Amino acid sequence: MKTRDKIIHASLELFNEHGERTITTNHIAAHLGISPGNLYYHFRNKEDIIRSIFSLYESHLETSFQPYEGEPVNIDLLIGYFDAIFYAMWEFRFMYANLTDILSRDDELKRQYLQVQQQVLARSSHVLSKLEQDGVIAIEQDEIPPLAETIRMIVCFWISYKQTHSPDIKITKSSLYEGLLRILMLSKAYSTPNSRSTFVRLEQHYQELAQSPVEELA
Repeated sequence: MKTRDKIIHASLELFNEHGERTITTNHIAAHLGISPGNLYYHFRNKEDIIRSIFSLYESHLETSFQPYEGEPVNIDLLIGYFDAIFYAMWEFRFMYANLTDILSRDDELKRQYLQVQQQVLARSSHVLSKLEQDGVIAIEQDEIPPLAETIRMIVCFWISYKQTHSPDIKITKSSLYEGLLRILMLSKAYSTPNSRSTFVRLEQHYQELAQSPVEELA
């Protein structure tokens, strides 16, 4: 792995583990065993590193939430979407935990974030429309955009909610699976008689993951 990529992934690890606000470029350099000067050869500052991490986030969203075409709707397809939601929440949890502050410090990143989120919203709405057409959910067309936006709201602010409403502010995979189960509960409310059993199985699947021992979730 190139030094630049090592810096990006080490920063992501440290930000997730300790919080972005507590980690400096010196911490990142020390973690990698390189000089601060070597780090600054690749990145101007911490905000520059965060933008590169955001590019990884953007790439994940772009590839994982494409509307399905020409394939049957089954539990594996739906798990793929829900797993992609969980991956975004877990892998980039530092960003969700401090989203307002991070975006307020970088106008360019905020512009890019809003643009990406609009694309995600459009693709999510397309997926929901396809699920409605295929008889998986029963929903009026004019209710699809608000549903997609509500799902996005849960994803973006679930971590902040848990941090402010729980005595233990440490974010674990179990606590994020709780958020995923809220999204699933919301989705199941729109299920059709033919698809309800599939949503029940999905709930059971993610409930089991949420209850797995901590060491299995690390």
